Amino acid sequence: MRFSEDRLARFKGRGGAERAIHVWEPSQPRAVIMALHGAMAHAGDYVTPALYFRSHGIATASFDMCGHDGKRRADIPDFDIFLDEAELFLQWVKKNYPDLPIFIMGHSMGALIATKFGLERLRRSDEVQGFILSSPYYVNAVRISPLLQKMSGLLARLVPRMKVPLASFTDVLTHDAAITARHYADESDGTRATELTVRFGHALSEAQKGLAEKMAGWRYPLFAVVAGDDKLADAKAAETILTSIDGNLLRYSYQLKNYHENFNESNREEIFADILDWMQPRIGS
Repeated sequence: MRFSEDRLARFKGRGGAERAIHVWEPSQPRAVIMALHGAMAHAGDYVTPALYFRSHGIATASFDMCGHDGKRRADIPDFDIFLDEAELFLQWVKKNYPDLPIFIMGHSMGALIATKFGLERLRRSDEVQGFILSSPYYVNAVRISPLLQKMSGLLARLVPRMKVPLASFTDVLTHDAAITARHYADESDGTRATELTVRFGHALSEAQKGLAEKMAGWRYPLFAVVAGDDKLADAKAAETILTSIDGNLLRYSYQLKNYHENFNESNREEIFADILDWMQPRIGS
């Protein structure tokens, strides 16, 4: 297995599309993490937290989301496909790990998806034990031409698969040189996307709208870690949005020197230990 998975599986996404699942699991898991990856990434990126939590008896399952299955230019028909398939994936997790506590983990765009999923799609507060979010992509920190922003909706309709003109951010995702090298290798063979379409970019910006106001209705235990030196997601905006929820639900971690990928950063073991400490009482004995 390329990313040290214990097994691979599949489930049917929206419209019957096949989605690949990467699974890291101990022999007798006591909880399971349902992980949602970031934009232009892939499920294998969860290898670092997955191996840590596997050593503590917790399974992790993640799938290659729509538009990220070996495509160099990531594209989606609409943002709702992420929410629709997260619902289907949660059913897969429940079926494969019956009666185990479930945690939903999301990084970057995956954290945005997880947030909207918790706000809009979960039907019962007891369906999951909590959410774990890293560098949530609530507000963009990348400079985009004002003209392109203004025209994004029109372009998404007229030329949906047109490439968004973006510089590479691969060198400022983590301070860990070995993981940066892995990212470049993934880009080289197409495992990791290097471009995204205007339709994708427009869908993300639309999904971000109104989120700050909706967070007042958040009702799940939440562990959130924000990277202080994030070049992709606006850290201050994320902090403002996250700390607006009920303080009894939130455990907040601000990592001043981290780049975007907290789970791949040089201090990740400390972050994982804090997450595990937060999870323990929600897992039980």
